[in-house]
Amino acid sequence: MALTDDSRKKIKKYFWRFFYTCIGALVLMFALISIGWLGYLPEIKELQNPINKAATEIYSSDMALLGRFSLAKENRVPINYNEIDKDVINALIATEDVRFYKHSGVDGRALIRVFFGLFTNSNSGGGSTITQQLAKQLYSPSASNIFKRALQKPIEWVIAVKLERMYSKEEIIAMYLNQFDFLNNAVGIKSAAQVYFNTTADNLSIEQAATLVGMCKNPSYFNPVRHIERTLGRRNVVFDQMRKADMITREQRDSLSKLPLKLNYKRVDHKEGLATYYREFLRQILMADEPSRSDYADWQKQKYLDDKWAWENNPLYGFCKKNKKPDGSNYNIYTDGLKIYTTIDSRMQRYAEEAVEEHMLKLQKNFFREKRGRSYAPFSRDLSPQEIDDILKRAMRQSERYRLMSDAGMTKAEITKAFNTKTDMQVFSYNGMIDTTMTPMDSIRYHKHFLRCGFMSMDPSNGYVKAYVGGTNITAFQYDMVSSGRRQIGSTVKPYLYTLAMEEGMSPCDRVLCAPITIQTSSGPWTPKNSSSARMGEMVTLRWGLANSNNWISARLMNQYTPETLVKLMQSFGIRGHLDPVVSLALGPCEVSVSEMVDAYTAFPSKGIRVEPLYVTRIEDANGNVIGSFVPKMQEIFSETTAYKMIYLLRSVVDEGTGGRIRSVYGLTMPVGGKTGTTQNNSDGWFMGFTPKLVSGVWVGGEERSIHFDGMAQGQGASMALPIWAIYMKKVYANPELGYRYNDQFDVPADFNPNEACE
Repeated sequence: MALTDDSRKKIKKYFWRFFYTCIGALVLMFALISIGWLGYLPEIKELQNPINKAATEIYSSDMALLGRFSLAKENRVPINYNEIDKDVINALIATEDVRFYKHSGVDGRALIRVFFGLFTNSNSGGGSTITQQLAKQLYSPSASNIFKRALQKPIEWVIAVKLERMYSKEEIIAMYLNQFDFLNNAVGIKSAAQVYFNTTADNLSIEQAATLVGMCKNPSYFNPVRHIERTLGRRNVVFDQMRKADMITREQRDSLSKLPLKLNYKRVDHKEGLATYYREFLRQILMADEPSRSDYADWQKQKYLDDKWAWENNPLYGFCKKNKKPDGSNYNIYTDGLKIYTTIDSRMQRYAEEAVEEHMLKLQKNFFREKRGRSYAPFSRDLSPQEIDDILKRAMRQSERYRLMSDAGMTKAEITKAFNTKTDMQVFSYNGMIDTTMTPMDSIRYHKHFLRCGFMSMDPSNGYVKAYVGGTNITAFQYDMVSSGRRQIGSTVKPYLYTLAMEEGMSPCDRVLCAPITIQTSSGPWTPKNSSSARMGEMVTLRWGLANSNNWISARLMNQYTPETLVKLMQSFGIRGHLDPVVSLALGPCEVSVSEMVDAYTAFPSKGIRVEPLYVTRIEDANGNVIGSFVPKMQEIFSETTAYKMIYLLRSVVDEGTGGRIRSVYGLTMPVGGKTGTTQNNSDGWFMGFTPKLVSGVWVGGEERSIHFDGMAQGQGASMALPIWAIYMKKVYANPELGYRYNDQFDVPADFNPNEACE
């Protein structure tokens, strides 16, 4: 039926009413959005300072990136526009917003294209500009349904326009690329370049740039780690778009499209990479709170005292709690984009980790071989089945699995049953994690078979810690045996006793009777044993006594001085743990950390001046402002003359004593002073060694003191610890760039002659 003129007029009138109503509704909606009455609209101040949680970067002294501190999905390190490769920018514009430089936040032409595509049911491309996508990233939470998302769109348009007014096009590009989540803990283009290609954002190849830009469409769908072929196809689409935009030629497109997808994937994880224990150590001390005794268990008294001392004396300890940002809030290593410049040398750190792995792998094979088939393994044969059971049950109660079960409301009986029920799990090995089935209790016992170690190396002139290895694998064995762990030090205590003797006027050439001795104490007579009867009954020099680690000689020296005097001296060496003032202290039953021992031994090559370990030189905020700088702390604890005597004495340990493997087995010829240490039952093996420019210390032992080699041959410090030191030093001295030379000499006066009257 044909329409009448009146009908046409009515339809036309209603159409224009509807049209103007829609226009009015849109105007009203945008007006309400602009004043913040409809949906969330950030304030001007927030737009000027968009929320950007940035990761903290940790750098070595040779400017290698050691790692980052970040929130779970915020491994973001913002960079400037000029730090981003031009191919990344071109690829992004060509693929996501080819008219980027021609619009003011919202591209009307693109929106018309989208609406036309909806009506014609054709794929005409997206309408969101880069600025709109940035607005979504910054200010739009995930919408739970299509209606909420429909409301977010116009809000993003308004925000996009505001962003365009406040920032240049280059700043918007940089903000977008810094904000985008490329998955796999790679937030921002800088992190993505490192994670996927192990390079920097300004050094990406065009094919790498296209791969990352291709992920912007849907990072999960185009994940290059999981979906190589799919990602490759998307990368080539980016090349097509760059050709259409005349950014590359057809020939370049065809050539680039034939290239395979090559990743150099480096997952970012605080438990992976270089210096894992060191980074965890930094994380803990930087974010530490002021210690309160109520926060520590009864058995953690020493830990509380250590932390209290650190809070009062170490500016790095609790740094984020002691220092405020300009707005008055505390610094946060996970979100504030700090840069931490450490004293660690990445090359020396790598050598240290290689040395630990190389020796511990051999040592562990020997340990497994010795304990194979023994019912008490990995413990000592001296332990009863009940004592072993008590140790394992204690370990069970201290485990994370036990804590989670307890928090879930399970009874002790239910937990114990679960711990004795076989289940699928992964266990550690030096060849990688092993999938297996065993009970959690058997897993505890299995992991206790693995020997632990701690290693630290530092410059005695300035305290710079060059290498720090707290264990063999932080995922499997989280306890840090450099700073947190304390173990008996055995004969490595003897240089402190000999220092006391030298300071009291004795000489390396002084002779002492080499024979058993009994010392009367308030608790009864004390008669130390000696591992050898060599030269028994003879008068021997102190030089010979220390070189051969003779306990009788040490006991006779201790009989000349008071235990209280030795305790005081050891405390001046930086030993902060509890020291019993008893005569047996001369043989090292006290528990000391590796870091304290290395700190103490710096006094020998430094003319009696001890220097505390320095882990960080400076900390910068996200803007490059220095907010913390750190300098070494030094203390003179004995005279230069005593230092010269001790260098002579400790060199004899290596040249003709218990440290002789450094020469005979490893062929190291540089001047070396040092001391081996082995505690009762071979529970702890130590080696402390120093050259003119480097002091390093090693401890090796079981998680429990009852876990050790049965025999002295493999259980002594010269077998367990010394090889790590020697392997490390061999690697260090083989690299001329590090500046350590075999002809370096100790700073001892030319006229000093300790050989007079000595054997």
